[in-house]
Amino acid sequence: MRFFTIVAFVAAFVASVVAGPAGREATESAISTSVVSEAEMAHFLATTDAELTFIGEPINPLAKRSAQSTTVMYCTKRVGTICGGTCTVYNGGAACLDAAGTTCISATHDVGFCDETECNGSCNILSLCGTPMGNGFCFTPNTASILVSPL
Repeated sequence: MRFFTIVAFVAAFVASVVAGPAGREATESAISTSVVSEAEMAHFLATTDAELTFIGEPINPLAKRSAQSTTVMYCTKRVGTICGGTCTVYNGGAACLDAAGTTCISATHDVGFCDETECNGSCNILSLCGTPMGNGFCFTPNTASILVSPL
């Protein structure tokens, strides 16, 4: 009887150790699908054929306080899991961006996106993306403004 109890305890412990990290990784993966690294954003910007308009501060990872800047890319078209069309790339600190016509968003830090101008109305958080797309984008139909918060 004692042997069976020890075996059951060891089996339960092994199962929890094996399942624990995998479950945590899956949850973290699902949460951070649309928040990308600066390197991932730079690679996408260098390789996309979307029409890009840059606003805000120049993107320079070597600039002082660049870690305090957020880069947000928001685009007008979605084809399957691809985000593109006409895209605006913002780099800088806290702001409320006019983003009328936005269909999909990606950013280097978490941002909010709202269905009314001036960051009003119903707003959601990018890190809790309901419909992830390829290249770290989130499908965000009817977005009218984007809230970039201070870090």
